[in-house]
Amino acid sequence: MHIMIVEDDAVIRQELQVLLENALYQVTALKDFSDVASDVLAGEPDLVLLDLNLPEESGFDICTEIRAESEIPVIFVTSRTDSMDELNGMLGGGDDYITKPFQAPILLARIAAVLKRTCRNTSKEAVRLTHKGVELDIARGMISHGNRQAELSKNELKIMHFLFQRKGEIVSRADMIEYLWDNQVFIDDNTLSVNVTRIRGKLQGIGVRDLIETKRGMGYRI
Repeated sequence: MHIMIVEDDAVIRQELQVLLENALYQVTALKDFSDVASDVLAGEPDLVLLDLNLPEESGFDICTEIRAESEIPVIFVTSRTDSMDELNGMLGGGDDYITKPFQAPILLARIAAVLKRTCRNTSKEAVRLTHKGVELDIARGMISHGNRQAELSKNELKIMHFLFQRKGEIVSRADMIEYLWDNQVFIDDNTLSVNVTRIRGKLQGIGVRDLIETKRGMGYRI
């Protein structure tokens, strides 16, 4: 699932991006607010997190512009706590209204609820990625080949999801460690190697060899 963040505070924007990527969402964070509605419509996300206080125009107006063209779900994430703002947001086409400071688990739960409600009729393929005959089922945390499958741990799933998103590219170990553990320097670099070795073992168990290439001094590629 693809989520677009429209937030002009760089710190909060980064916090949201890391939170969502760790939850295995594909994320686009806008940094140019000159024509937000057009950028949202062009990006075709599955959901938008929209601030109200933006430099060019109000989040209310942006939501109205989006609604004129699309039913993309919109969740307002804002520091404005007035009940009339919340009412105006919902009447203007918003799907939910969350005030800052937010609690990460609650925000993720509200996002999941909106996506579940608004995407009932979308294909289940949206949570499945395929490459070289291998299917990654994000919702179930499974990897399969033919009629054989294996269950992945949380970190194994995140590694495979990251590689599948960038298939054909060499992903550096540094980028992968930052994605997995938010650049926590106390993480032993060997931890990544251990996880990749376990994934390779599970792939071999379902009849897949050499899906993950090690590019010495560079990183990994599928």
